[in-house]
Amino acid sequence: METLTLSDYESLAELRYQIRCFLSFSEQAARAAGLEPRQHQLMLGLKGLPRNARPTIGELAERLQIQHHSAVELVNRLAASGYIRRARGGEDRREVLLSLTSKGEKVLQNLSLHHRAEVRSAGPTMVKALRREMQRTRSSNGARTKASAETRRRS
Repeated sequence: METLTLSDYESLAELRYQIRCFLSFSEQAARAAGLEPRQHQLMLGLKGLPRNARPTIGELAERLQIQHHSAVELVNRLAASGYIRRARGGEDRREVLLSLTSKGEKVLQNLSLHHRAEVRSAGPTMVKALRREMQRTRSSNGARTKASAETRRRS
């Protein structure tokens, strides 16, 4: 079993801290804009879907890593507030496709501009923490690989 050093824990803790700082910023920004954080995440997920992905509740539930019924509740609230709209699919009329309204586009753009500024500000520190952890992981994997090779040679 691989052992971890105090430095390994420090590296992981720093990465987690930097991620949490960004998430905290994001949650506060969403609330200041009148949205719950998950509502903002759904809107961003909808706007940022890959071109080949269908804008369905199921797809967004997957992208947010939440249950389908939780995504339905988010969509219901966003639709009731005028941020997104539902439309029936073209060929399969049972399919419900989602899109942002102009109100949703506007609030998402404002939030995204704030998020981009935060990434530019805090990003270098987060990248540094991520690089440190990746280097520690590579070093650890390299040591394990060398040990395995040594064990095979002795056999």
